[in-house]
Amino acid sequence: MARAIWTGSITFGLVTVPVGLFSATEDHSVHFHQYQRGTTDRIRNRRVNERTGEEVAYGEIVKGFDTQDGQVVLIEPGELEEIAPGRSRSIDVEAFVDLDEIDPIYFQKTYWLAPAKQENAKVYALLASAMAATNRVAIATFVMRGKQYLAAVRAHGDVLALETLNYADEVRDPAGSLDHLPEAGPTDGREFDMARTLIESMSAQWRPEDYRDTYTDQVRQLIEDKLAGNEVVAASQAPEATEVTDLLEALRRSVEARQGAA
Repeated sequence: MARAIWTGSITFGLVTVPVGLFSATEDHSVHFHQYQRGTTDRIRNRRVNERTGEEVAYGEIVKGFDTQDGQVVLIEPGELEEIAPGRSRSIDVEAFVDLDEIDPIYFQKTYWLAPAKQENAKVYALLASAMAATNRVAIATFVMRGKQYLAAVRAHGDVLALETLNYADEVRDPAGSLDHLPEAGPTDGREFDMARTLIESMSAQWRPEDYRDTYTDQVRQLIEDKLAGNEVVAASQAPEATEVTDLLEALRRSVEARQGAA
């Protein structure tokens, strides 16, 4: 069984439900170590005191903040807990909002919430079913690993899912972030009609099981080929950008290809 990465309680109104937080996703990508080229000598990262050059034990390391005037403020781990006692053990619900009102840009990572004990299951189930019936999610804050998170707690079947969210000031304004801001697109014309037809011809039901991380498959195949001494075959290059003068023709051929495959 998986172990909870955080334990505490979710509180709404005067109701408190002890819960555990579990990762809802897992990483299947291939992870590499670092080696010196031409050898099998492993490269390792060490925590080294830059003044003495000596390695420092993890337990001897504290956090530090560099001020603009060159000073360093050192912070002990316990001091972070002392400034907000109990915050790292409570998911405090502040409001319930309609799930459809949350722009996907705010979502970060998904976790499962589970009742800490069997005797907590009834209250937990009541909260989940009430949120599902009202299509509401609980907006809450909690502290984990020294950071306060904004979160949305929602019903996922009979289970509660917690989505960590970006704060509003963490979402960049595209006007100040993008090199080339596009002008407003057309809402009529031959290109628009053809683009709309292509989109409609490619529309489908969302079925996550239809999609697979093919790049990881290729990386694993690369490793197997090198182990076997096989020749590594390069993949095709990415397509070049469509010229404006070729746009209508490219759209037309795309639609025909979709219709021919139907």
